Amino acid sequence: MIEKCIENWHAHIRGEFEGGLDTILADDVVFYSPIVFTPQRGKDITKLYLQAAGATFSDPSKAGGSPKLTSSKFHYTREVLSGHDAVLEFESEVKGKFINGVDIIRCNDEGKIVEFRVMIRPLQAVNLMHQQMAAMLEKLQPE
Repeated sequence: MIEKCIENWHAHIRGEFEGGLDTILADDVVFYSPIVFTPQRGKDITKLYLQAAGATFSDPSKAGGSPKLTSSKFHYTREVLSGHDAVLEFESEVKGKFINGVDIIRCNDEGKIVEFRVMIRPLQAVNLMHQQMAAMLEKLQPE
């Protein structure tokens, strides 16, 4: 089951998955952020965090002014898939700082993401991402 879920996730990142996060995420998904100490519960808040992360990692100058993860230095370097679980290691660079981390994803029997955990290193990257995500979340908040 996890193989199809991750295939859909990669297609979403490339902007090629119809329905996007609304289709990929389960209604009761739980998001664990490296910068917030409490789990974020539900599709709407998880979408907000994932959209903010995508915009934080993107390079608008390479995307014609529109943030797209595919226009960034973000890329997955390794995948471990088993049963309903996946660990996707990634690397990126934001504002000249190297970022290394993992996305730990769990899907349900329908292939929808029910848990999404993000872990980032080194400490400078965590601090930078905290600043960048806070600014991006503020921009994305509905008025």
